[in-house]
Amino acid sequence: MAGCLDGKVLIVTGAGRGIGREMALLGAREGAKVVVNDLGATVDGEGAATQQPAEEVVELIRKAGGKAVANFESVAEPKSAENIVKAAIDNFGRVDAVINNAGILRDRIFHRMSFQDFDQVIKVHLYGAFLVSRAAANYFKEQESGSFVHFTSTSGLVGNFGQANYAAAKLGIVGLSKSIALDMARFNVRSNCVSPFAWSRMIGTIPTDTPEQKARVAKIQKMTPDKIAPLAIFLASDLAKDVTGQILASRMHEIFLFNQNRPIRSVHSGDGWTPQKIAEIALPAMKSHFTPNERSADVFSWDPT
Repeated sequence: MAGCLDGKVLIVTGAGRGIGREMALLGAREGAKVVVNDLGATVDGEGAATQQPAEEVVELIRKAGGKAVANFESVAEPKSAENIVKAAIDNFGRVDAVINNAGILRDRIFHRMSFQDFDQVIKVHLYGAFLVSRAAANYFKEQESGSFVHFTSTSGLVGNFGQANYAAAKLGIVGLSKSIALDMARFNVRSNCVSPFAWSRMIGTIPTDTPEQKARVAKIQKMTPDKIAPLAIFLASDLAKDVTGQILASRMHEIFLFNQNRPIRSVHSGDGWTPQKIAEIALPAMKSHFTPNERSADVFSWDPT
């Protein structure tokens, strides 16, 4: 039986471990030739890099009869991002899908977050998604086909403690994806976002100091990375030829479609507004429609199924 990525060339960034690893392996099983990109850095991006994770994934793909090459470039610099796409062209002659998955975490409560904490997370997640996508965009344009799959998070879509840098990057990726979807639709190029719920090295930084935290982590640990891969590979493939500009999430065996920002209430004043008039008229009319100041765990409060 033919795979949904037969004859395609797939780039997966951050593919040495966790969700990225499972997407690279599934992509290969579905027939893709895979560029397994991974810098091999620690979760916070500060530790010494190792080529071993990417090489191990490539070896697994080759042992199973697939084709793959390892790439160890950073997504966060223009030239190295270009080299990631060049690896696909040089080894396989084309590129058909890019999954922007690479990331780091530097969680800090906001009043303790340094510029470096903010800057580095933005660079890897948001700049990384832009740079790798931009490097692939002209190839997609010329062949009039291609798919981008970008990883967002409920940290940005909903909210979370201690993740202003990560949330800003991940919500920025949503805007980036929508702009790509609009700009490149004429070339039959698609762009979508996936928000994953899965246990990984990055999620492994969640504190477990209290019984409540331990119970939360125990639930998350049931959501293994392999549960995310099918949705991302679907979006990378021609099975999703009519899907673009969307935000989807995968949580165990659940798939969610997220809404996107639209006006939900309006108030009109024929002679204009003053601050006092807004407080007297507009605020009471709108307040019941305010979005609660919640975290991801408050919104997704039921056990994964």
